[in-house]
Amino acid sequence: MKSKFILIHPLDNILVCCRQAKAGEVINMGSEQLVLLEDIHLGHKVARQLLSAGDNIIKYGVSIGSALRDIHPGEHVHIHNIKSDYMPSHTREHQHENNDHQ
Repeated sequence: MKSKFILIHPLDNILVCCRQAKAGEVINMGSEQLVLLEDIHLGHKVARQLLSAGDNIIKYGVSIGSALRDIHPGEHVHIHNIKSDYMPSHTREHQHENNDHQ
């Protein structure tokens, strides 16, 4: 059976989900193995390694953002725990600020 996750680039510190995955599942990627800490939906990311607050999130071999807090291996990586390098409004904190002004 093919893995539910793909590694897009060897420098990436995240994996991308290509089939729905459940918390507790063990993911084997070559010599790597991680246990999912939560359900991961199609197209979402999971940490391959410990990402400390401020670390770059690497996808496609380039930084797409930075960790807002420590993110553990097997944990969902999404707008609740990263800051985008592309859109300053792409964080929950900024979304709440925008809603307060409407």
